Amino acid sequence: MAGNTGRIKTVITDQKVIAGIGNAYSDEILHVAKISPFATAGKLSGAQLTCLHEAMASVLSDAVRRSVGQGAAMLKGEKRSGLRVHARTGLPCPVCGDTVREVSFADKSFQYCPTCQTGGKALADRRMSRLLK
Repeated sequence: MAGNTGRIKTVITDQKVIAGIGNAYSDEILHVAKISPFATAGKLSGAQLTCLHEAMASVLSDAVRRSVGQGAAMLKGEKRSGLRVHARTGLPCPVCGDTVREVSFADKSFQYCPTCQTGGKALADRRMSRLLK
């Protein structure tokens, strides 16, 4: 991550950097690691990178464990049942109880918990800023 000026959300979903992590699991990984999706990848501390690595292993291992033995028809529902923030906009965070928020920009969106990930700061939704330009 050293020297990478991209936002961590973008970096960990870049298949050339880390294959297999998409939008849903990146939201979950960043929530478990308590890292803002807008954090600059190259500015993460050693402790944050350790937390990020541990969160990746934990979230992805849990997803595999929940999926083993599930039929194709049940797989999507099983995936959703284990999500803490992704696709849970407006619902309480299962860790702290704050409201899960969503930010949309370009053709993407992500969900996060302000208390767990951004020190209580709500991130600006980018939809209106594009329209006003």
